Formats: sequence, C-alpha cells, structure tokens
Amino acid sequence: MAGTPKAEIEVTGALVRDLIAEQHPRYAALPVGCSGEGWDNYTFRLGNDLAVRLPRRAAGLELIRNEQRWLADVARRVAVSVPAPVATGLPGLGYPWPWSIVPWIEGTPVDLAPLGAGQGEMLATFLRAVHKPASAEAPENPYRGVPLEARRERVSACLDRLAQASDVVTPSVLSAWREALAAPCAEDRVWLHGDLHAQNVLSRDGRLVGVIDWGDICAGDPATDLGSVWGLLSHRSARSAAIAHYAPDPALLARARGWAIVFGATLFENGGVDDPRHAAIGEMTLRRLAEDLS
Repeated sequence: MAGTPKAEIEVTGALVRDLIAEQHPRYAALPVGCSGEGWDNYTFRLGNDLAVRLPRRAAGLELIRNEQRWLADVARRVAVSVPAPVATGLPGLGYPWPWSIVPWIEGTPVDLAPLGAGQGEMLATFLRAVHKPASAEAPENPYRGVPLEARRERVSACLDRLAQASDVVTPSVLSAWREALAAPCAEDRVWLHGDLHAQNVLSRDGRLVGVIDWGDICAGDPATDLGSVWGLLSHRSARSAAIAHYAPDPALLARARGWAIVFGATLFENGGVDDPRHAAIGEMTLRRLAEDLS
C-alpha cells in the first residue's frame, strides 16, 4: 500500500498565471483558481470555460504528452465531452514540463453524482466509440490493456490481504478472478481510456456528460475499459443494459470482470491509506460485481 504519490514540484496559481502570460497571452486576463490535484497532474480553473493541466511529478510527463497527441482524435468520435487541449505549453519560469490548456467540462464525478438507471446503454455506446482499432503509433502502457497474467501476482496478493481485513472479497469475486486469468487473451488491439474510474467520469442530472483524465490512453485489451461497468453504474439494471449493448464475447466478459477486480481491489486498498473517495470507489466496484455474480 503506497497511497497517493508525493508531488515532485509545487505549482501555484501565480506560476500558472505567469506561464499563461508568457506563452499564451490571449488568455492572460482570465482568472486562475485551483481546482484539484490528482496522482499525476494539477488542475487549475481558467476563467469559466477552460482549465490548465500540469504534471505534478515526472511520471505524468508522458501522460500529458499522450493527451496532447491523441485526445483530439478521440473527441471527434465520441458523443460526450472530453478535454482535448486547445493550447499547449512548454517548460518555463522554473517549471520543467509541458502543460495544457483544456476545456472545462461542467459536471460532477459519478462517485458523488451517480449515473441514472438508464445510462447503461450510453456508457456502452461511449466505450464502443473509443474502442476502435489502434494505429501502429498508439502508445503502450505496462499497466493498462495488458494480459491479466501480468497483474496476477500483485492483484492476487492484494485480494488475499483484503480477504483477511474486510468482507469485500467474496468467493464469487475470487472465482471471477480465476476465470479472468484463465480466459483467452485479447486478439484485438484497440484504443483505450485506460483509467475509467468514477472520479474521471462526469454526470449532470444523472446523465453521462464527460470523461476526463486521458493520460493513460493506450492500445490494448478492451476489457480494461469494459470493467468500468461495475465502477460507474450503481444500478444493476444499468450494468445489465451496458453489457447487453456492448455485447462482449464470453472471454472478453470474463476479462472485463477481472479488470473490475484489478481496479476495485487496488483503489480500495491504496485509498485506505489516504484517499477515502478512492477507497469507496474500489469497495463499491467489488460489491457490485459480487451482486451481479450472485
């Protein structure tokens, strides 16, 4: 259990204002306010309609580049809002990494404002739009889209610890993990979001309106994203509708359950260190999966 990685550089609103004034003066008159800090990036609100994303540690460098390189292509084919950069920034004024100005998407993360019971098909439609064949230049990710065998040792150990400390790891969840590991590997290499947990998906009035934090965009097994069905949809009927509309084959469905377990167990355990929201998301993912397997 590691918890949230420590920031390797401090970024203030004053620094953001100075970077904008120096590199993108057309936005210099807009007010800057801090919005949030994730594992890899700071986000600052810029006026009413924009935001600024800046890596907070070196591990976020490649992630911000992925968003700058690929997110405009995704935005053209999905029916929900995604923060494709409207401007990009360079290192400067003591800040060492590239950064982006992106649209601000009005909405609330679905762990705080759940999606409605009728949104299962909408989620599946979004996933289908993302999961197009990936180009040869698409980035690889050692933690997303890979065969589940690559995650076996770490996740199995995590499940063992959670089974001793809580009741979230049921016999049905353990059985689903074994079936996921035994399922045939993916034959398709498609585009993935890669990190579709409930803080990265936005709702408004119960509807799916936006998906943010695309730094883990990569090519790989669509099961990685399909596992989000259990992390994003609180209604059992919505989960059934999403699976029916996406129509995975049995092997893909088994692997998707496995990826739900990967995300659920990891978020629950790591979130228990210092991030109650992550812990709650992980717990609910595992409990929903157990409910659907009952």
